[in-house]
Amino acid sequence: MSYVDDFMKYLIEKTPAEPEFHQAVQEVVESVVPTLNRSPIYREAQILERMVEPERVILFRVPWMNDKGEYRVNRGFRVEMSSAIGPYKGGLRFHSSVMLGVLKFLAFEQVFKNALTTLPMGGGKGGSDFNPKGKSDSEVMRFCQAFMSELYRHIGPNTDIPAGDIGVGGREIGFLFGQYKKLKNEFSGALTGKAFNWGGSHIRPEATGYGAVYFAEEMLNVCGDSIEGKVCAVSGSGNVAQYTVEKVNQLGGKCVTLSDSGGAIIDEAGIDEGKLAWVMKLKNEKRGRISEYAKKFKGAKYLAGKRPWNVKCDVAFPSATQNEISVVDAKTLVKNGCICVSEGANMPTVPGGVTVFQQARICYGLGKAANAGGVAVSGLEMAQNAQHLTWRREEVDGHLKGIMKRIHEACDEHGRVDKKYIDYVRGANVAGFLKVADAMLAQGVV
Repeated sequence: MSYVDDFMKYLIEKTPAEPEFHQAVQEVVESVVPTLNRSPIYREAQILERMVEPERVILFRVPWMNDKGEYRVNRGFRVEMSSAIGPYKGGLRFHSSVMLGVLKFLAFEQVFKNALTTLPMGGGKGGSDFNPKGKSDSEVMRFCQAFMSELYRHIGPNTDIPAGDIGVGGREIGFLFGQYKKLKNEFSGALTGKAFNWGGSHIRPEATGYGAVYFAEEMLNVCGDSIEGKVCAVSGSGNVAQYTVEKVNQLGGKCVTLSDSGGAIIDEAGIDEGKLAWVMKLKNEKRGRISEYAKKFKGAKYLAGKRPWNVKCDVAFPSATQNEISVVDAKTLVKNGCICVSEGANMPTVPGGVTVFQQARICYGLGKAANAGGVAVSGLEMAQNAQHLTWRREEVDGHLKGIMKRIHEACDEHGRVDKKYIDYVRGANVAGFLKVADAMLAQGVV
């Protein structure tokens, strides 16, 4: 058996029934084997074995009461994966699919993503199997307060700084921060993604979507190309997808799709500024379904139960959830002329689909590199909170562009195959691994 096979056998036996976590780890292990062979110290110090074991896992019950006065109980989690290069940093996800294996995968990815930003942040992830969809504001508030009543013991501006993720937007961050502030009797940067007028940062809501587009632009620039004039397919219709569309429009491209758990819409005329504003109101205020788009705008189509990857496009931005691009989807994208994929979601392409993109030698920006813009601006929000300052929008956006450019440069340094092709998977994984591994070696067996 190969080293990868041996390691994965060891991991699967130790952590059964966590397929998403295994998938994320295997991608990294496959990428860093040459590095391990060149530098035996990493194997001798059991760096990978230590990386895949969370420093701490917190599991707790969250009892709350709905509007009918009925008692409800959910599970709360926080996986503090690595603090080798800084305090734990990563989002909170409220969704019925949340379980320990999913959060371990997300936390593991977060370690490498945060390392790539060049900011001093470790990796963590948390959340609950509570689903805010269909809940009133009062129910969401009561749940968030109950959730934070336990989580507050384990977080803080120098320990662990959660942010938002799927199901946790500005409303939820507000309720969570309010409860934290009350319990701790302090106003500190213990959470990021706060509203601008009470400790938040410019560009934070836009950051993940903007960053994915900036990374796509960097990949295309290497090939002498750009986003301008490109037809783009975007999945999802939440925060990441919305601001991906906004930035593509600003750079002269045209987005023709969006989706949610019910299906996808196709608008060959393009989702322009006015249509996007309507989508933002639909999703962020009315909590509606994307199917309503096809009823509102003439010429748009709604495909129930479908994803948007059958549409001809030049650039794809998967921005919904993990494993949303299958092998068949990947082959379809390549066949239809897609030249670039920039992942706004975490691990949205199955391993076989990644292989399809690599064999076709298209520009493929994996999530831990392409969607690092969100946590990058969270890091900038932390810096502003620590200084008790607010930076101008242009200043934050400039920092974001610079960070995405440096992430691309790191991928190029460690993933360059030849003059025409960069393996971004290998580049991102090796660059992130080296930064965290060297910090672990320097700090001893802790």
